[in-house]
Amino acid sequence: MLYWALVFLVVAIIAGALGFGGIAGTSAGIAQILFFIFLAFLVISLIAGLVRRAQ
Repeated sequence: MLYWALVFLVVAIIAGALGFGGIAGTSAGIAQILFFIFLAFLVISLIAGLVRRAQ
């Protein structure tokens, strides 16, 4: 999932540099959503790992 966030980030940067505002905005929005989903999964897995160690 992090791969797709980075792909959309690169697409947004390229589209922004070339002046395609709509495509850049959409790609940046998708990359941001995927980034926060990935971040939530990271936090959940860290908490699950800490809970397993405590037992």
